[in-house]
Amino acid sequence: GGYVAPVVKIEPGARSDTDPSDIKDIEPFLSPYLEDASFQVRCVHPKRTFWEKATAAHVYCVQGRIRGERYARHWHDLAAIMRSPHFDTAVKDREVARAVAEHKSHFFSEKDATGRPVDYLAAVAGSLHLVPEGAAREALAADYASMLEDQVMVGDALPFEDLMAA
Repeated sequence: GGYVAPVVKIEPGARSDTDPSDIKDIEPFLSPYLEDASFQVRCVHPKRTFWEKATAAHVYCVQGRIRGERYARHWHDLAAIMRSPHFDTAVKDREVARAVAEHKSHFFSEKDATGRPVDYLAAVAGSLHLVPEGAAREALAADYASMLEDQVMVGDALPFEDLMAA
């Protein structure tokens, strides 16, 4: 059990887009005990992550339901980016917002609660819906509580109502 499943999910294929990205130096927590433990990885820039998460949250909100479990992490990540120095750059980057919307329109077409296609371009142009209502909000609150109970977050996580306010 637990919030984090004991599996690794590998998603090969052309559905993902990682631009913009940066090369970052990574030093694992165990590096003081291991020789040559540091390495470099390509990391998606926080502005791409912001728009990916915002559009994912938007879909869940306009569908009026949370499909499955482990979706609360998207709202946690959005709030973390919003509190970071990366937020101003992310929210103002219309080029990345549009690229995410176009990519999702091609590879992740979804329908809203009424059966109409989700318009990602309209969402990133100002109609994002990021706070679920009714049963979807209750399901998200329960998912978030499970995430916190299993101590998935490193450091202080916002209480659920503060997360929704953010």
